[in-house]
Amino acid sequence: MQSFRSEIENPIVEQDILDLEKKIAQAKLGQIDEEKFRSLRLARGIYGQRQPGVQMIRIKIPFGKMTTEQLLKISDVSDEYSIGRLHTTTRQDIQIHYVSLDRTPELWSELEKSDITLREACGNCVRNVTASIDAGVATDEVFDVSPYADAIFKFFLRNPVCQEMGRKFKISLSGSEQDNAFAFMHDIGLVAKIKDGVKGFKVMLGGGLGAQPMLAYEAYEFISAEKVIPFIEATLRVFDRYGERSKRLKARLKYLLSDIGVEQFMKETELVSTSLSQQTVVIDDAVEYTAPNPNYKVAPAVTIDDAAAYATWKKANVKEQKQDGFVSIYIRLTNGDFYTPEARKLAALVDDYAANDMRISINQGLMLRFVQPESLPFIYTQLKEWGMVKAGFDSVADVTACPGTDTCNLGISDSVNTAVVIEELIEQEYPELIHNNDIKIKISGCMNSCGQHSIAAIGFHGSTLKKDGNVMPALQVLLGGGSTGDGLGTVADKVIKLPSKRVKEALRLLLDDYSTNGNSGEYFNDYYRRQEKMYFYALLKPLANLDTIEASDFIDWGHDDSYIKQIGVGECAGALIDLVATIFIDVEEKLIFSKEAASKDLFSDAIYHSYSAMVNAAKASLTSFGVATNTLSGIVASFDEHVVKEGKIELDGTFNDLVYQMNTLEPTKEFASSYLKAAQGFYDKIAQLRKSQLEEK
Repeated sequence: MQSFRSEIENPIVEQDILDLEKKIAQAKLGQIDEEKFRSLRLARGIYGQRQPGVQMIRIKIPFGKMTTEQLLKISDVSDEYSIGRLHTTTRQDIQIHYVSLDRTPELWSELEKSDITLREACGNCVRNVTASIDAGVATDEVFDVSPYADAIFKFFLRNPVCQEMGRKFKISLSGSEQDNAFAFMHDIGLVAKIKDGVKGFKVMLGGGLGAQPMLAYEAYEFISAEKVIPFIEATLRVFDRYGERSKRLKARLKYLLSDIGVEQFMKETELVSTSLSQQTVVIDDAVEYTAPNPNYKVAPAVTIDDAAAYATWKKANVKEQKQDGFVSIYIRLTNGDFYTPEARKLAALVDDYAANDMRISINQGLMLRFVQPESLPFIYTQLKEWGMVKAGFDSVADVTACPGTDTCNLGISDSVNTAVVIEELIEQEYPELIHNNDIKIKISGCMNSCGQHSIAAIGFHGSTLKKDGNVMPALQVLLGGGSTGDGLGTVADKVIKLPSKRVKEALRLLLDDYSTNGNSGEYFNDYYRRQEKMYFYALLKPLANLDTIEASDFIDWGHDDSYIKQIGVGECAGALIDLVATIFIDVEEKLIFSKEAASKDLFSDAIYHSYSAMVNAAKASLTSFGVATNTLSGIVASFDEHVVKEGKIELDGTFNDLVYQMNTLEPTKEFASSYLKAAQGFYDKIAQLRKSQLEEK
């Protein structure tokens, strides 16, 4: 499906890049508020690193689908602007690091030449839409969710309804009840269903991880496919209106649902239904999103040096597709890292022996599809040459990890090198577990769960411990999390905190105990629930004894010097903007955006820009009077109470009635025009009120 904004997409991209360049120059001259600038660059995938003066660039790869041309372009950009390392993420993005801020507009422009965007990869917006890595080829899928993931991505990219929310918003799509895209931990998680011959989805609502993980609620047992995007839009409108904005830690959808309840939230989505841009959005899933290579080459005959290793890799990393005569290859990447020389070779290999459709997995690996079985020996020898045949994709040995103290401001302990240590332990001491896809090990460098430790069977997050006044790196151990299928899951329990250097001993205890005392065929999480939390606390407690601490415990994995706790300001969400003058600039921009959208017959967009202009103008006024502005709905109510009722400004009726006309009137040309006129008039009154305030001062 093409975006309904497609006819204006290229000019918008160009303006986006020029605007970024302009704002960088203004920030350097001190002409723009620092917090406002941070919010702007985050929404363009530019994230401050732990190291001063350089940026991490998050490249958005919708549902993880990447062509060889795009991989080559990303490699070129990484070599030119970064350090030649590509890092895959749990949201199916690619990140590059150590980029100069000044060069980001040029970098972005280069990526757009291959239809790659940075837009909304970070910040308070709809983040990258994720999906089953095996969408389109899985033997158990209900249908291919790729077209739906693509349509959702295109529909909400630059959509005014989701540009400046209180926090980020995450969407996933799974092709079967296996739910390998984890619907249960997303703001909206969709699981493919067919009911009475109609394609649709089970809808999970309000899941999230972070320091306080919450499982999603079931919003719909089934909703037809053409109603999915309108429901997402309604959800975003309600979240934008009622979601917390001042207290960032409480600004996710999961907290709003906890406050008002799912039933009331669903009623609110019905109340905004009239204002939606479209009541149904039909997605053309007849479009071929994945297909065999029309230019296959005959693979050269090769001799496999180690037949046993090849057989192990083939069993663990190769799967049959639902298309007869084809298999998929899964590439396990430690910490999601690979480098541009290997990336270029991989692209050439795909061009000859696989479909031009590589997928990034949510466990930070890669997938090649539509491979002919007779090509496997040759492909294996090539991948082995590049160090890309680690057996055990998505197994116990395939550890998910965030960057931790390597580059992230919020990192407390080193998750990158810890993941390396754990993978080596499994490979060397538990080689049989490379075929175990039940136990998932995940690590985050802090409690915020970027490494998804909260949904791991065995999870760790970075922390610290003290001994005799000295600080050592530590890991909080969590057990029992993961997907249970069909949009449901469990959150791991915090069991005990240990010095980081004892993680190997902790894993040995857990795995050996499970092997010895687990019932035949019993899954690890079932074993954990049977034995219960305190059993595992007692099992691991000797490792938490700080009386046996050694000097090496004060040095984190992969480091030579003693540990120093250094936590900066996190950028996991866009900054809040409260300066009155800065808000006025925003309002003026939104009024311009409204006029531009109306001139292109995007009436729903124009109306939303006008709505945002009025609410933000009211926010500026309330801020100038020292009134709290925690939510957009609260701003409307507070403005009536503190400004309108007190006679500081005259309106024909209440501000509530003025603003919420959009709930009752359809997004027509006539309404868009009158609403914009009302917004402009309201802003003029607010600006005059502010002028009077300043003159009095």
